[in-house]
Amino acid sequence: MAEVQKITVDRSKIRMAIETGVPLSITTYTLPHDVEVYMTEVLTVFLMELNQKQMIEYLTFCLSELVTNAKKANTKRIYFREKNLDINDAKDYSRGMLNFKEETMNNIHYYLDLQKKAGLYVKLILQMRKNKIKIEVRNNCELTLFEYKRIHDKLSRAQQYTSINDAVTNVIDNSEGAGLGLIIMILMLSKIGLTEENFQTICENGETITRIILPLSKETEDSLSRLSEEFVTKINEIPQFPENITKINRLLNDPNSKLSDIAMNISNDVSLTAELLHLVNSAAFALPTPCSNITEAVKLVGLRGIKNLLFSIGARQMLSPGKDETKKEIWENAKKVAFFSYNLAKNYCSNERQIVEDSYICGLLHDIGKILFQTAHPNMLEDLKQRCSLKDIPLPIFELMIAGVNHGEIGAMITERWNFPDVITNVIRYHHDPDIAPQEYKKLTALVCLASLMVDYLDGRIDFYQVDSSLLELINVTSLEQFDHIVKKFAKVLNNEK
Repeated sequence: MAEVQKITVDRSKIRMAIETGVPLSITTYTLPHDVEVYMTEVLTVFLMELNQKQMIEYLTFCLSELVTNAKKANTKRIYFREKNLDINDAKDYSRGMLNFKEETMNNIHYYLDLQKKAGLYVKLILQMRKNKIKIEVRNNCELTLFEYKRIHDKLSRAQQYTSINDAVTNVIDNSEGAGLGLIIMILMLSKIGLTEENFQTICENGETITRIILPLSKETEDSLSRLSEEFVTKINEIPQFPENITKINRLLNDPNSKLSDIAMNISNDVSLTAELLHLVNSAAFALPTPCSNITEAVKLVGLRGIKNLLFSIGARQMLSPGKDETKKEIWENAKKVAFFSYNLAKNYCSNERQIVEDSYICGLLHDIGKILFQTAHPNMLEDLKQRCSLKDIPLPIFELMIAGVNHGEIGAMITERWNFPDVITNVIRYHHDPDIAPQEYKKLTALVCLASLMVDYLDGRIDFYQVDSSLLELINVTSLEQFDHIVKKFAKVLNNEK
């Protein structure tokens, strides 16, 4: 992100990042005041969207301390280079630090300009995943042994103090700014129930990473869970699957059923017939000549494929978008994700048949929790909102749920009630956190997660940096160019099918 004089906080992008679990990143080379203010504003909105207002005062101080320290570490590298000193040599380090603060402060713009030319950055990363808030500050200089020891000495000393006044009175070392800010930061974190275990400083791939991990407050988690259960209980008013689909599903589950009976029942339903023929004649099957025979189509798709087709059509019939534009957008996005999921599975997991067969339906229904919110009658949502006060659930929790923070869990609760296969329910539940999905569904869940992010990237909602590297490893992608090529290739095939 370029450094500009005035940057407006995009609340919608922050909400999108929270909902999907992707990181937000701000990079600066010189940390001018406007960018520091912007970082604070983004963190404030981020915490407010998560109903964590009680953390704002403490974490904005921590952020200021961490980004300032990262900038100072970068400046120190430039200063030592200018003085022809080896920052990793004990004697040179001591010599350099004697005048570092005074000389750099007196000529700070000169050193910051060199810092920028050298490509030394400070990066803030915010992310909400698995009910944990992650705040990271990174700079692309690894700590020296002396700096690492100094930080851990301050962390140890912080445990000796019971108050900030106690720390200020006792810390008198001025050689590198006393490290008082770091000690105060640890004391502040303790005020919101955190310990030094929630604070990490590591060096990795040429970067120094300072990380604060904060669990959502237990009150927020409990309230969100209770409200989700209330919503799911009320959603029972949604009708069950249409009888024709239920009947065919029973045939599919009966080992004595004949393929001809299944084909005949599908033929009796115009929408099922059209969907099935559209599927087998799509680019996915790449048939040399079009198929118009339902029995042959059933053979091509397979019983598992037919089941998935039934769940797809049944869900769409029950949750039809009608004239609701928001619901239409969600369904259109779901169709894209389904297409991308299938093509990822076909191209990168071709030898894993079940993953290929289940990829389309899982992609299509991954956001069913969002659709349920749109399906819910306004009176029902208003009633749920009123119940918040009766059950001592803060109103921001209702807003959190409506924003979709818990839509994976709600979608999974509903599909469990509808007796969907476990694979569909688990992909829905974990599609933003595939690494904690059950082992047997982990790979498919990761593919659907990646497909969803690819569609978000295609539609301009996220940037490449927000895609987790572990997902990119699934398709052996290491660069923006590779990723962009695959996304555009899939998009071109999708547009040709429309």
